[in-house]
Amino acid sequence: MQRSTLREQLADALREEILAGRLAPDAEFTVREIAEQYGVSATPVREALVDLSAQGLLEVEQHRGYRIKQLSLVDFEQMVEAQALVSDGFLCRNPALSQHWAEPETFTSVRRRAVAARQAALAGDLDILIGYDLRYWRELDALMGNPHIGDFLDRLRVRCWAYLVPALRQRGRLAGRLWAGHLPLTDAVEHGDTAETRLLLGEYRSHILALAAELDTP
Repeated sequence: MQRSTLREQLADALREEILAGRLAPDAEFTVREIAEQYGVSATPVREALVDLSAQGLLEVEQHRGYRIKQLSLVDFEQMVEAQALVSDGFLCRNPALSQHWAEPETFTSVRRRAVAARQAALAGDLDILIGYDLRYWRELDALMGNPHIGDFLDRLRVRCWAYLVPALRQRGRLAGRLWAGHLPLTDAVEHGDTAETRLLLGEYRSHILALAAELDTP
């Protein structure tokens, strides 16, 4: 790891550990433990943990270290609502959607992510899906040209996955149960179809809310 990017790389690595379920929701850890695990000094670890805390993934245990933030179904529902309020305006009312995209290659990378995410969702491959799903939304949001909104939405999506992952891993077979509408949504955005975009975003939210409610049932 290069020192200039060590803080970011550590934050990314720990975020992946959380999303992969390798850090349990009730796990507690200290700066020293993480530093020893990755073979680095305490300073960049402390900085990375502060960043993840600011993103809502960790919380500080006074005099004990850090733990994965415990989110409830209500938290999840509120995060999805926040996504809806922002993304509906961002994707559905953005001037860029009022006309067809002039250059087809603009969507080449987004479409690749969509294909990979869809395949992983249909197969129930959670590890592959999370990575491609997050990359898909990041690239789709980036086309709208406002990195501040894109960053806000990305943080919410990461937190939503962090909430879902532990319960999904306990349920076993996931094939056919995960949202796989990435390609239709890509088509709607690319063709400037605001009505279809709004419809598909609504279907996406309904799906993940129903899934979360199901997972919350004992």
